[in-house]
Amino acid sequence: MTARGEPASATTWAIETRGLRKIYGDRVALEDLTLTVGYGEVFGFLGPNGAGKTTAVKMLVGLIRPTAGTGWVLGRPLGDAHARRQIGYLPELFRFHDWLTGEELLDLHAQLYGLSRAERRRRIPEVLELVGLTDAAHRRIRTYSKGMQQRIGIAQALLGSPRLVILDEPTSALDPLGRREVRDVIRRLRAEGVTVFLNSHLLSEVEAVCDRVAFVNRGRVIAIGPLDELLRGELVVEFRLGALPDGTLAALERIVRVEDVRPGERPTLTVRAPDEATIARAVDLLVGAGVPVYGVVPERRSLEDLFVRLVEDGERPPA
Repeated sequence: MTARGEPASATTWAIETRGLRKIYGDRVALEDLTLTVGYGEVFGFLGPNGAGKTTAVKMLVGLIRPTAGTGWVLGRPLGDAHARRQIGYLPELFRFHDWLTGEELLDLHAQLYGLSRAERRRRIPEVLELVGLTDAAHRRIRTYSKGMQQRIGIAQALLGSPRLVILDEPTSALDPLGRREVRDVIRRLRAEGVTVFLNSHLLSEVEAVCDRVAFVNRGRVIAIGPLDELLRGELVVEFRLGALPDGTLAALERIVRVEDVRPGERPTLTVRAPDEATIARAVDLLVGAGVPVYGVVPERRSLEDLFVRLVEDGERPPA
């Protein structure tokens, strides 16, 4: 145990939570949040509205305390002042002092971070250039578009050269070019060893930059892991066939799950199977039954498909 009471293992993760729970009155906002985020990792935090994502983020940055459970950020307990000084945070809903210029706003936040005058003079132009706002540095924020306000928000989150950056919907107001630039910023942070915790509804953005993701629903993590492993999952394959003799479809359903049948002279079946070996067994069965197999076409599983399936499965009552 360390002097502060946290286990030594807590320092091996940038973020670690165990059974975090938050109750407001009779409403459970977060039920049992257990996850780990590695140092230098870009981690996606996904879930439907009301799943508990914002509550979880507020706990991580120390804005609220859990009702139960434990957690550590940068090796220190949730809410620890030393850890909070090393976090950059952009909330989903933010309001800035719109009478200030972009440069003035960053100077204010840099002073709050405790940066010296020399550090402010160096760091403010760096983050303005990073988010593409150098030419707008001396304009008042009230003249900024919504996308530009999002960019200045990202800039203030990066001012203090944080070890952990938590971004809540950082590309929601940006056009495609702006989203690409934010992706580049996130990749640059990862290359510098900065941990990025990304909460976004734009699944294509998550898929483009995240090393691992967690899906949360009703306050619980329902799936977590590297993106490629989660997307691999079950195989969905389209069979393009010749005529099916009687009984062949029933025999096939004992091997794979047949999800769609488009009849005709050359029927097409969409099937789901746990692995390639099962697909091979299904093909052997069809060939053995004399069915011409004109095509076996795997479908690429998208993050959106996985998201919808996990959430829908979580909403169904148990059998």
